[in-house]
Amino acid sequence: MAARRSAEAPESTAIEATDLDSAGSDAAKHGFFVRLYTGTGAFEVIGKRKLWYTVSGLIVAIAVGAMIIRGFTFGIDFEGGTKVSFPRGDGQVTTQQVETVFSDTIGRAPESVVVVGSGDSATFQIRSESLSNDETEKLRTALFDEFQPRGADGQPSKQVISDSVVSETWGGQITKKALIALVVFLVLAAIYITVRYERYMAIAALATLVFDLVVTAGVYALVGFEVTPATVIGLLTILGFSLYDTVIVFDKVEENTEGFEHTTRRTYAEHANLAVNQTFMRSINTSLISVLPIIALMVIAVWLLGVGTLMDLALVQLVGVIVGTYSSIYFATPLLVSLRERTDVVRKHTRRVLNRRKTAAARSVDADPQSEATELTDADEADLTPAAPAAPPPDKPAPGARPVRPTTSRTGRPSGKRSPRTR
Repeated sequence: MAARRSAEAPESTAIEATDLDSAGSDAAKHGFFVRLYTGTGAFEVIGKRKLWYTVSGLIVAIAVGAMIIRGFTFGIDFEGGTKVSFPRGDGQVTTQQVETVFSDTIGRAPESVVVVGSGDSATFQIRSESLSNDETEKLRTALFDEFQPRGADGQPSKQVISDSVVSETWGGQITKKALIALVVFLVLAAIYITVRYERYMAIAALATLVFDLVVTAGVYALVGFEVTPATVIGLLTILGFSLYDTVIVFDKVEENTEGFEHTTRRTYAEHANLAVNQTFMRSINTSLISVLPIIALMVIAVWLLGVGTLMDLALVQLVGVIVGTYSSIYFATPLLVSLRERTDVVRKHTRRVLNRRKTAAARSVDADPQSEATELTDADEADLTPAAPAAPPPDKPAPGARPVRPTTSRTGRPSGKRSPRTR
């Protein structure tokens, strides 16, 4: 029985060693979307993690450079100041005309004049440093005299010109509370991941959150989006989405690698790559389901309602969902594999798998020498031509040959007919 098991072992080893290659070759025959939907492991993500590290590092470098060089455009809620709004009307008024009226009235240029919304709901928003009550009233009067904004009844009305003042003290309090909320979120996320998963997954997940935070902030600095309290709320939301998407992938990695050290079918990296492939469609579907309402929110905020707060919230969510989807696939899991491959358990298991595959490959070559013979050149065949068998040594007869009577005895006397013994 033991001999039978030992005879079957090489065959089972070869099957295990070639199973992954055959599965990958079968998957490669199907189309892109079929492989994406079935999650057969045909897309190599973990094996190319150096490429993804390079791409991620380049993205982070651009984001950090944008934050250092360009900085952030903070909204009035953070820096303080005065904001004046009034309807655009028939659309004939331009932002340059509004800036001219402001400069002539106040004596200095406004910080920004933008048009929010479209059509009948379009409004001008003027943002400047803090104005006194007298300056604000003079500005409202000048705007009304110049542009005659109309109310809901279609009649010119000064009441449609609204203003709001935010003190720098209040803006500083908002900034402090936003930072506290961000730190609390990261701490709670760290506690949850540490309790739920092992430490390497916790490190990779937290690094992914920091990556998403830096890249999203860098995009805002690069494009010049205005940072408002709605931006902070949206940022916390997309960090939660990123954490959720990362947890989905890590759940599958944990499922695939359970007891991996007791098998030699796949390495830890190959198990993780299979997990990423198996969650591709789920990540894409989740991202699409999240992006569609965000785009709808942006359309409603810009073209229908003209609400700047909704626009800020939608922008940060759109950027965050895209960055979070990328990081959960191409940054979090490769980083996890790199951390785990530094442990003795994973290193020893990887060596076992690779050594067993080499052994199985060598046995398959020995079992089918014809495949190797076809690759030999004529010179190799000439070198491998069997030579004539060498003559056996005199003291060791060839197998099956008749015994040869020795011509001399051990004492050196001729071995002829035996002479009669002398008595």
